[in-house]
Amino acid sequence: MTTGSDFRRARFVVSYRGSAFRGAAESPGVRTVVGDLRKALEQVLGSPVELTLAGRTDAGVHAVGQVISCDVPSTCDPADLAHRLSRMCSPDIAVRSGEWADEDFNARFSASSRSYRYHLWNDSVGNPLLGDLTWHIPQILDLDRMNQAAQAVIGQHDFSSFCRAPDPLPDGTPMSLVRTVLEAQWKIADFGKLVTFDITGMAFCHQMVRSLVGTMVDIGLGRLEPHEMAEILDAKDRQHAGRVAPPQGLVLMRVGYEPTSEKESEQ
Repeated sequence: MTTGSDFRRARFVVSYRGSAFRGAAESPGVRTVVGDLRKALEQVLGSPVELTLAGRTDAGVHAVGQVISCDVPSTCDPADLAHRLSRMCSPDIAVRSGEWADEDFNARFSASSRSYRYHLWNDSVGNPLLGDLTWHIPQILDLDRMNQAAQAVIGQHDFSSFCRAPDPLPDGTPMSLVRTVLEAQWKIADFGKLVTFDITGMAFCHQMVRSLVGTMVDIGLGRLEPHEMAEILDAKDRQHAGRVAPPQGLVLMRVGYEPTSEKESEQ
C-alpha cells in the first residue's frame, strides 16, 4: 500500500450481494466486489488505489461485514468516501462505514476472527423470495444431530478433510490447513423453516465452511452419524467428507480485530 505523510490508512465495512459477482477478490475479465470498489474509488480520488480484503469470499457468497483497507489522501473524509462509494456501487454493494485506521492496520492480516452464517430453507416447498440467499433442503433436518456434529469442529484441528487443497509454497512445502474454530451452532430462525449455522474462527481455508455445512446436512438427514464428524476430521482426506454446500447460503457476517495472542493466516 502507498504510505507517506500525504496518505493515511482507511478502513471500510462493506456489504454486498454475492450473486452479482464472481467473488470478492479482483480477477481479470470478470466482475468482482474489489474491482467495482476500486474503480469507483479511483474515479473519486483521481489516482490509483490498492484495496486489501479481510476475507476472499467465493463467487455467489454474500457479506454483511466485510472489511477493506487502503491508503487514501489525508485530506479525505473516510465517512464521506463511504457514502459516495455506496451511491456509486448501489444496489449490489453498500459501504456501511469508513474511518481512519492505524498506519499498520491490514484488513486481512490484522484480523483476529471471522464470523460466517449459512442459511437453509428447510421446508417441502421452496421460498422464491429467499432463493438467492438459502440452500433449499426439502427433507426434515434433525438439528440435534447437526449440533452434536458441530461440537466436534470447535477447537484447533487440521481441516484438510473440509478444504480445497491449496497450492504448495514455492519450496514445495504443503500449506497448513490447521485452523481454530471458536464457535459453531445450528439454530431455527423462522417458524422452523429458516435454519442458520453460525461459525466463528480465527481464519478459514478455501470452501471450509461450505464443506462443513454439506457434511452436517448429511448428518441431519441421517446419511451419516454425528460421531463420524470427528472421524472425518481425523482422516485429513477430502474424500471422507460430504458434499460442498452451494455458495448462495453463505454470508460473511463480521470480521473481528480484538487483540489475540495467536494469529492464523487465511488461505
